Amino acid sequence: MYRIASVLMLAALPYSAGANHHILYECVAQNGTKLFTNVPVQPKSCKVLSTGPFEPPVSPAGSPARASPKTAPIATPASFPRVDRETQLKRDNDRRRILDQELGSEQKLLDEARKELAEQESVRLGTERNYQRMLDRLEPYKKKVKVHEDNVANLKRELANVR
Repeated sequence: MYRIASVLMLAALPYSAGANHHILYECVAQNGTKLFTNVPVQPKSCKVLSTGPFEPPVSPAGSPARASPKTAPIATPASFPRVDRETQLKRDNDRRRILDQELGSEQKLLDEARKELAEQESVRLGTERNYQRMLDRLEPYKKKVKVHEDNVANLKRELANVR
């Protein structure tokens, strides 16, 4: 029993010793394309890029770093023109005012589109006998309402982001 266990342990030793080592090869095909692999396809055309123990990147806190869903902020060059706080506030206020005006006009267009759709739906009850023809006739009115609803939602979202 001990012999079997020791044989199995000796057989597994090369696998466990290489478990944390990664060898990466860069192979160049005859047509010039590059292939990166851990198994060399043609050893003569491949060169070793990295070898050694695999160590995950460590964050400043000492724990392994995790991929961040957000990208790191890019530093602004010193020569980049700056705007003083008062000017930026004025720009933000102008932006808010413009977005408010756009929201008001888009809301009016949405109300008009809904009214037109309601009028067309009331007409269909008395005159239209073919259901598919009625749906085809109402489709542009429904699309117009949908476009204006989307515009209103986007403007509200944009207004929420204004400082």
